Amino acid sequence: MRTITSRRNPVVAAFRAAERSRRASRRHLLLDGARLIDDAHRAGWPLQQAVFASEALRQEGGQLALLARRLEAAGVPVDAVSAPVLSAISPVRSPAGAVALARHRPERAERAFARAGLVIAPVGVQDPGNVGAIIRAADAGSAAGVLVTDASADPFGWRALRGAMGSTFRVPVIDVGRAGAAIDAARAHGATVLAAVPRGGESVYDVDLTRPSLVLVGGEGGGLATGTAALADGCISVPMRRSVESLNAAVAAALIVYEARRQRGPQADSDGGEAAS
Repeated sequence: MRTITSRRNPVVAAFRAAERSRRASRRHLLLDGARLIDDAHRAGWPLQQAVFASEALRQEGGQLALLARRLEAAGVPVDAVSAPVLSAISPVRSPAGAVALARHRPERAERAFARAGLVIAPVGVQDPGNVGAIIRAADAGSAAGVLVTDASADPFGWRALRGAMGSTFRVPVIDVGRAGAAIDAARAHGATVLAAVPRGGESVYDVDLTRPSLVLVGGEGGGLATGTAALADGCISVPMRRSVESLNAAVAAALIVYEARRQRGPQADSDGGEAAS
């Protein structure tokens, strides 16, 4: 294992390029932190390069040292880096000691709808943390997938990946483009399209969510555009007190996902996911 001490090293340039890459031309995912790297590796996502803080690797038996050895054994190029180099590579203020590049694997919407369950579509959710939280809720609640529209934050940007805490690698996440494309894909697969609105929709507890469905969840503040909601087959709402204007997008998505899970019962975990304890 080599040690990199210069910020001018080509490895540093590769990580910086991944951080700055545009959504439409993304080739690599920037993974910051041992947990995220381990989750991607265990899920079979190809890791192109990993770097670890030199100081951490000197701690025999430590989490980072063990992960580095496991990646090396799997054929992943692994380097040790000095603290200044790690700071240049990591996008966070306080680097966690490990950063990796994974090859991006764009998927088609068909993979989500093939599971014949509930698919969540963030529409205009511009906060990367909220997009990541929606993906995490979808994974935890055994949703069939997440279709992210281009008006939302990049689901494969490093902020959203950190927010999803590894769930991006366990549930189908598709960067689908315009909202109309998500709706077209749903209808092509016989799924009902539902628009989540703060008020006026049918209670989420009264809607049959056991059937294949695509639920459109609007962004922070403004929610779904009127034109987008009008394209749905129906509107649903999470009941709440009149004094509350709306719910956070990720919270609303989680409540809908878990109501679908409750309705489906034990079969919600038939895809092999772990049942909640």
